[in-house]
Amino acid sequence: MNSGCDLAVAGAGPVGLALALAGVEAGFTVRVLDRAAPTVSDAEERRYYALSPASVAWLRSLGAGDALRDACPYSHMTVWENDPRHGLEFDAGDVGRAELGWIVGHGALLGTLLRRLPSQVLCAGAELVSMQRQARGLTLQCAGGLQLRARLAVAADGAESSLRRLSGLVAVGWDYDQLGLVANVRPQRSHRHTAWQRFLPSGPLALLPLADGRCSIVWSADSSLAKSLLTLDDGAFAQRLTEASQSRLGEIVAVGPRLAFPLRLRHAPLYAADGIALVGDAAHVVHPLAGQGLNLGLADATALIETLVEARTVGRCWHAARQLERYSRMRKADTLRMMALTDALVRLYRTDNALFKILRREGLGLVGQIRPLRTFLARQASL
Repeated sequence: MNSGCDLAVAGAGPVGLALALAGVEAGFTVRVLDRAAPTVSDAEERRYYALSPASVAWLRSLGAGDALRDACPYSHMTVWENDPRHGLEFDAGDVGRAELGWIVGHGALLGTLLRRLPSQVLCAGAELVSMQRQARGLTLQCAGGLQLRARLAVAADGAESSLRRLSGLVAVGWDYDQLGLVANVRPQRSHRHTAWQRFLPSGPLALLPLADGRCSIVWSADSSLAKSLLTLDDGAFAQRLTEASQSRLGEIVAVGPRLAFPLRLRHAPLYAADGIALVGDAAHVVHPLAGQGLNLGLADATALIETLVEARTVGRCWHAARQLERYSRMRKADTLRMMALTDALVRLYRTDNALFKILRREGLGLVGQIRPLRTFLARQASL
């Protein structure tokens, strides 16, 4: 079957679907290609995102605010290493906001975006196998016979992006030899709408508040430790988690199923090429310690659509190379800044150097005492 469109989006994750919805709202004809049909099961959420106010505002502008119906807003953040007295406290009031962000489930977000998209947009079971550049766009060939002509193709298909590979663009980086372990747990005491994060020698541990009183944890740990934590029974794991969090929320009294994923840094030197743009994990992968992966991807999608619409409005060729280069420049600065910050923090907290240990311990406390600096960091955390 042959078909044509303005935008072909590879990948039906949250970034790809949000981009597609924004494209439809802007008047582009859009198709989303994914090798499998995205499904939203009734099973318990296991993956949660910390959405920034900017991401939430954009989703609401697209009519996808229903995704926040069961989300948990958080207005406070506590970060510490060994002694909570030397930790760092962020409050939404420091930046004149009611919330620093919202914790939202993957399924809730995906389901809302799927319901908002017109049914003809999604092409499920469309696995990309080849791409050809032509004078006025691209031809994408999928397994099963679908052939799609598009003026612009957008890779939103993850860190191992097939579209990025077919386009000749590359991503460089390294692995951290760590796994991110996620689970939903119930603490003894209320999380008080606070996001908690402790920096451990093996990696950061985050406890993110959920609307029902539980917490979603993201425990980044050296691979050997993470694998051993996965083998523990629920009671033993709860005890380890209680100790690792220094009982800041009391004992962990219940633990849900655990999953783990490898942690790495990846970055594409070019976010765009002739007829191709990269967004989300196809363009960059950051360590989850700052919880900014999805926010960066949604910011990519926002910037790309805005760039295309502005060009179209003034009568320029919206899918021309110069517009894609403009998008690439817009996004690389913010992304590289976040990548540098997260990578530096990972390395700082994994070193055994005694001087750095002292600087870490005292530094958090000193930052907390300097209100303008604390306010600046709180603003960065909630962008």
